[in-house]
Amino acid sequence: MASRLGDLLLKEQVISKEQLDTAMAHQKSQGGRLGSILVALGYATEAEILTVLSRQYGLPSVELALFPIDAEVISLIPVELAMKYRLVPISRVGSTLTIATSDPTNIFAIDDLKFMTGLNVEPVVASEGSIREAIEKYYGAHQEIEIQRVIKEITTTAEDESTIEIAEEEGDRSIEESVRSSSEAPIIRLVNMIFSDALRRGASDIHIEPYEKEFRVRFRIDGILYLQMTPPNKVRDAVTSRIKIMAKMDISEKRLPQDGRIKVRTKVSGTTKDVDFRVSVLPTLFGEKIVIRVLDKGALSFDMERMGFEKSSLSKFETAIGQPYGMVLVTGPTGSGKTSTLYASINRLNRPEVNIMTAEDPVEFNFAGINQVQVREAIGLTFAAALRSFLRQDPNIILVGEIRDFETAEIAIKAALTGHLVLSTLHTNDAPSTITRLLNMGIEPFLVATALNLICAQRLIRKICTDCKAEINVPPQSLIDIGIPAKEAGQVKVFKGTRCKNCNDTGYRGRVGLFEVMEIHEEIQEMIFVGASARELRKKAIEDGMITLRQSGIQKIRDGLTTVEEVVRETVRI
Repeated sequence: MASRLGDLLLKEQVISKEQLDTAMAHQKSQGGRLGSILVALGYATEAEILTVLSRQYGLPSVELALFPIDAEVISLIPVELAMKYRLVPISRVGSTLTIATSDPTNIFAIDDLKFMTGLNVEPVVASEGSIREAIEKYYGAHQEIEIQRVIKEITTTAEDESTIEIAEEEGDRSIEESVRSSSEAPIIRLVNMIFSDALRRGASDIHIEPYEKEFRVRFRIDGILYLQMTPPNKVRDAVTSRIKIMAKMDISEKRLPQDGRIKVRTKVSGTTKDVDFRVSVLPTLFGEKIVIRVLDKGALSFDMERMGFEKSSLSKFETAIGQPYGMVLVTGPTGSGKTSTLYASINRLNRPEVNIMTAEDPVEFNFAGINQVQVREAIGLTFAAALRSFLRQDPNIILVGEIRDFETAEIAIKAALTGHLVLSTLHTNDAPSTITRLLNMGIEPFLVATALNLICAQRLIRKICTDCKAEINVPPQSLIDIGIPAKEAGQVKVFKGTRCKNCNDTGYRGRVGLFEVMEIHEEIQEMIFVGASARELRKKAIEDGMITLRQSGIQKIRDGLTTVEEVVRETVRI
């Protein structure tokens, strides 16, 4: 299709030979569809490409945004095929199914659809952009309709919990294949739909919660919990048992907390990939609450520039992790992205000549070339015990998942003083208070001062959705109140998301980090020796150029990445 489309557009004088050669070279080096590349490079519009295809093949063209499609028609073609072939079913009349496609010459797609549906397939032409939007619109809604249908099926067929089948799933299929299989037990399909919907919406956690008169499922998306569904209370135990079976837990044990993992296969844009789910089960008053962390390695970013570091802060951080010894601490509350920052750090340091050892609880992602140890306190394999063993394993770099007690802190600091680079995390509110926390643990001031290279405090805030981003008017005094200088307040452009389907009507999509990076140089060391307070340390660090969390947030407002409300929600003015 690529060369044919290029020749057609060249023949119709929509593009020049030089433009076609440039687009083909771009396609060869970076992949992608020629039509999308021509549009992205500004050489042609989608309307021009659509007109040429329609005229060449004698097929009508449609504007999908103006063409409502029935849910029953959408259900005839699975989302995987729609995404693979870039097509959407738009109507069915008798035994004829009409599809909208950007490539009407793809006979393989038409043959596949004929075989799968048993219908005659008639193509019409639509732009790639409108097909992509239609897939997101209709298959997203179709998933929700299907969930409600399965819940209704469970409600009408299940007399009580004991009648619901929770047998272990057979075979090695993806969750999408299990969702489409009507032969599966409704509970199995419901659980698979929950997983599939969480991946589609970009959720980081799934909360399955039993209450006295309600059973609900919530997703954490961009750090905020949203209610997704309320299945009937009678399926509570069956759903719990199904997930515990998948996570290889003891389904008969309902009195103690349990942890497990589930690995599933899923398809994204036609590509199959494995996704891990970390499962935690906790007995509560009305049943077992389940929290499932979605661990999608494909979504993990190792690009520190894109994490949200300001240039000066990133330069300090990279210098610190590039030292041959010493300690770098990343601090912040749970869910602030500390693990992602540490993983990005060791990924950058991972070389064949370096021995990297990690002690984690739990190991969230596994990396080639890095020796990762899962802490198991129940059998005595604590962070401190792992650290002692590491020192006999000739390490260059040690990552400690978290410093929780004096023993772990002491061993980590001594390792940093004996020629090892140590990376770890602590739960503190900002960078200067980390020093106070270590001293309160019982670590001697001279050890803290000489071992620490740098402390990085961080938060995660939501980014404005780029599809519905719009400038808004904010009184200058409101900007002054959050810390923007008075002379600048009247000139700062402030944006907000107006809410759209691409951001689930929230106005936000994705997250970015706020970073407060504090170097431990000689003057700071002297202050630690004499017992300076966190306030005094903070004042000195700011004088030396430290960007605070609030200042980092203000810079994100200046850059149009986030809103005033997000910065105020996660930071305090100093």
